[in-house]
Amino acid sequence: MGEFADRVGLTPANVAVLKNGRAKAIRFSTLENICRVLGCQPGDLLEWVED
Repeated sequence: MGEFADRVGLTPANVAVLKNGRAKAIRFSTLENICRVLGCQPGDLLEWVED
């Protein structure tokens, strides 16, 4: 997770928050970096779930 965090520009703790679904928000620049590193589109990562 450390290498991924470095490549995305996040701390390992913040990557864990995203990975565990505890994030309340994400910056578009962070989403862009994640997609760049993973070679994917935002829709591949996001899912809308009704409360």
